[in-house]
Amino acid sequence: MKDTYTRYHGASIGAYIGDALAMPAHWFYDPHELERTFGRIDRYIAPPQQHPGSILWRSSYAPTEPEFDILGDQRQYWGRRGVHYHQFLAAGENTLNLKLLHLALTQVEANKEYEPARFLNAYQRFMRSPAEHRDTYVEECHRGFFLNLRAGKTAEKAAVAEKHIGGMVAVIPLYAALRHLGQDDAAARQAVLAHVALTHAGPLVASGAGTLLTLAAELWEGVPLTESLSAHLTRQDLPFLQGPLMRQAELPPEMVLGRLYSTACYLEDSLPATFYLALRYAADAKEALIANTMAGGDNCHRGAVLGALLGLDGGPSVFPEHWRTTPVNV
Repeated sequence: MKDTYTRYHGASIGAYIGDALAMPAHWFYDPHELERTFGRIDRYIAPPQQHPGSILWRSSYAPTEPEFDILGDQRQYWGRRGVHYHQFLAAGENTLNLKLLHLALTQVEANKEYEPARFLNAYQRFMRSPAEHRDTYVEECHRGFFLNLRAGKTAEKAAVAEKHIGGMVAVIPLYAALRHLGQDDAAARQAVLAHVALTHAGPLVASGAGTLLTLAAELWEGVPLTESLSAHLTRQDLPFLQGPLMRQAELPPEMVLGRLYSTACYLEDSLPATFYLALRYAADAKEALIANTMAGGDNCHRGAVLGALLGLDGGPSVFPEHWRTTPVNV
């Protein structure tokens, strides 16, 4: 069995890699356009200046008071057509939600524990300093959090009910970090669910996180990923890990992603799509993350969850060395 640090490092770097690889092609919903624009993405590349399918122009966030301003200089790009969501990030750099994961893991490593109040304070400071992360797009959940603060809610109650896979990116790496520190399964699960609920509230997100935590606990104990997924699919006993995924895993991505499962961010499709990729490419983490990237849609957050599963299962060595040694700028 792999040592605890190897499993934790695999889960965390897998999440960072899955996000960074997909970042330039994030929310390209036409796979043909994605391929024409980038070719086959098998390395870190910078985002293009333009994003023809961007719908950032439809998003908005009005507050400009310093304590609620989470856009900063990026505000000027909201409302414009063709703006890439991550236009100022460098090749290999992580998007906002993965930088928030890094913030949480850094706190856990420094303090040897997870403390919700500590993270909430750091989260608010970080979000109020958008120049630090340089990401143009700020997801709806973060905008909702600060709108709730502005309306008078406490930080502990400011999270909005969520339904997107972006809320899942911290689940597996944070669980692995806490197990590496010696926490038992029950305590680690409780801490992860508390962390997720700070910014992504609601039963749908809690249900998705619960499924990932069950898988993570089994992987932590040495159960191979394919065995864990197959057993639960046989029993049909976990939310979002349902239906004929074993049979679908025999099909190529172009027959599944965007057809049987939307490549959008909603959990009811994005988690099954992630499990499909994990089953089809369980023995080849490189091809798994490339296939996820080339499927487009919310490939960043889907890739982060997929990378964490693969990394927890096999350790960091399952990823190509140039993905691991090229800095992922979290």
